[in-house]
This record gives sequence, structure tokens and C-alpha cells, in this order.
Amino acid sequence: MAILQLSPTHSQFSCHLQPPATSDRGIVFHEKVRYLKALKVKPEKAFRLNPTLRSSPLAALESVTRCLYSLGVPRAAMGRLLDMHPMLLTCDPYSQLYPLLDFLLHEVSIPFPDVHLCILRCPRLLVSSVDDQLRPTLLFLRELGFCGPHSLTCQTTVLLVSSLEDTLLPKMEFLKSLGFTHIEVCNMVVRSPGLLTLSVEKNLVPKLEFFLKEMNGDVAELKRFPQYFSFSLERKIKPRFWMLRQRGMSMPLEDMLKVSDGGFNARLLELRFNTLQFGIGQ
Repeated sequence: MAILQLSPTHSQFSCHLQPPATSDRGIVFHEKVRYLKALKVKPEKAFRLNPTLRSSPLAALESVTRCLYSLGVPRAAMGRLLDMHPMLLTCDPYSQLYPLLDFLLHEVSIPFPDVHLCILRCPRLLVSSVDDQLRPTLLFLRELGFCGPHSLTCQTTVLLVSSLEDTLLPKMEFLKSLGFTHIEVCNMVVRSPGLLTLSVEKNLVPKLEFFLKEMNGDVAELKRFPQYFSFSLERKIKPRFWMLRQRGMSMPLEDMLKVSDGGFNARLLELRFNTLQFGIGQ
């Protein structure tokens, strides 16, 4: 699919980017302010973080919003994206946005109807360099096993904006430090990609310590259920574990965490009933 067929022609953009007919800069400025407010972008923040915006014609902003719309981003969501990254307001779609589309379609193999979902889930894609950031990370992830049936989807393209040196590699090394081989760690992160988005110090280490010290867990169980690290320690892991301990019961990690609160309570009742029934039978 040719990218230029998905967007207005370059000549159309060029004519829209001509200086406004009016020479009154005050009027032009207020028009931009109204346009930003209509998009639900905070003008003060946008002008502060993107000084170029003051001298840019309104047509430049309009070309960016048309481009995002052509990628499938609904107008209702544009304000959040542009307010988060005001530098996009004055970017050149042909040098920044359409190359991203080409990369997602032809290298990551994201279906076009899912492209906007990638962007909405991870707006940083819009401001990340394809050559310097996204493509090298894609190659690294494919080496880990994110290919074939485990290829990136609109739910996991968030990994593409992660730094290899500061984010991905430290998490791989942390998991290896638990005694897992490189292949075992690759299998873990492919099964639970969220592991690569979690902070080692604030997330992985506290959960590991609780699992080993309080739950007396076996690291081998983490290999079978690496999703353990993806659950909230304070809101789910600790409360459910203490409920089990108070009743003198235990469950495999997957049974303890994967079900809803209602399902967990039902399993507690079932375990208690089975325990009582076993005691009566004796």
C-alpha cells in the first residue's frame, strides 16, 4: 500500500501552508488559540512547550490534525495527544507522521484499522524516531521471540518506545539474576510482555521479595506464571495471600491471581468446604 495514497497530496498541503491572507498577527494568533481550545489543547502549555507555534500559520495546525484523522485517530482523542506532545502541532506530516505509518504497516505488520489503536495506547510513537528508536527496538524484540504468532500487536507496540539500554536490557538482566537462562527469560517476556514495561526498583523487586519472604514461594513457579509481576502488589497480591493464610489455605499463583474478586471468593468457599468435608470424612 503506498503511503501517499492514504493522505492528501503534497501539493494540497503546500497550498494550505501558504501565509494567511490577513496580515493582522493578533487576529491570526487568536484564531490559533480558538482552534487549540476547540481541540481541547491548553494554549498556554502549547505555546510554552512549542515556541514555534506562535509564528506558524493556522494551516500548519490543520494539516497535522488532518493527517492524524487520516491515520484513524478520532477528533475527540486528538486534543489529548496534541496536549501531551505540543511539538506535534508544527511538525511536517511527510517527514514525521507518515514514516511512522509506513513503519507500522510494513515493518511491524500492524493492520491499518489498528494503527490508531497503537497511537492511542502509546502517543509517544508519534514523537519517536523510526530510524533511531523504533526500528532498532523492533529488531531487538524479534530476537527475543516477538515474531510469528507472538508478533507485536496494537496492545504491545508500546514496547517500541522503550530504551534498550535503560529499560529493556535491565529487566532482562534482573530476570536472569533469578537463575533463569536467556531462553527462559525470553519465553517469560513473550508470554507476559508487560514485564518489560515494569520498573525493576519500584515494581519487580518488591514483588519478588514479598513472594520469596512472605509467601515462601519457589522461583520455578514464577517461570510457570510470569504474569505474577503484572498484578498490583498492594491491591491484589497481598490481600489475597493474607486471606488465604488467615484460613490456613494455599493456591497456585495462577489460581490466586487470574480470577476476578468474585471468582476468588468462590474458590475460597470451595476450598473451605472441601477442607471441612475432608475433616468430617476422617
